Amino acid sequence: MSTSNPSQPIVLITGGNRGIGFETAKQLAERGFYVVLASRDPSKAQHAADQIQSGPGTATSLLLDVSNTDSIRHAARHFATLASRLDVLINNAGIYPDQGVNILSIPREKMVDTFQTNTFGPLEVAQAFLPYLRQSAAPRIINVSSGYGQLDGLSPQVPSYCLSKLALNGLTIMLAESLRPDRVAVNSMCPGWVRTDMGGPDATLAVEQGADTATWLAAEAPHHHTGKFFRNRQEIPW
Repeated sequence: MSTSNPSQPIVLITGGNRGIGFETAKQLAERGFYVVLASRDPSKAQHAADQIQSGPGTATSLLLDVSNTDSIRHAARHFATLASRLDVLINNAGIYPDQGVNILSIPREKMVDTFQTNTFGPLEVAQAFLPYLRQSAAPRIINVSSGYGQLDGLSPQVPSYCLSKLALNGLTIMLAESLRPDRVAVNSMCPGWVRTDMGGPDATLAVEQGADTATWLAAEAPHHHTGKFFRNRQEIPW
């Protein structure tokens, strides 16, 4: 399925088939966005797109594994069959694999795996989809980060996740500066502690609350906001 409405805003959400990604997709679909749900599991992505399609929204799925260069490049080529531009890219896909390790015991391989998904993936996806973003009148990139990526939030008990999100925030700053000539707004956001598969059942926020800032950055925030970090629609320190 492709969009035939030239005025309909288009958003691509990685890891969009569940959790905060899917909730963000639903919220943006309700606001009139054409939603492209990207996931490494095509059946789950299509099921999520069908759920949105069953309501008032429009959506489709896209096979994309953010930890794999070939998958990213193939997805970027395939995107041309769906749309000629991209208005919003939300780098939401992420992993949290630090159970049972700390900064003194985590093996290099686990660090590499986390960075491949949480940091290198968002960079490579942004690079691959930049030609489509440049076709938008007001393009935006939103990186889903975490308070664990703040300098005063780093925990030695959550080593790979914290460091990968810290690096993702650094990536946000660098992309924002590099893409100013292209008018691409680039920001990080922290959803808070959200009741998802990653956050667990004891988290303090509902998924609707966790997705709110990403939705706001995609649909409502002033476009001149760039190179910043947000939580609850408010700027927070790096």
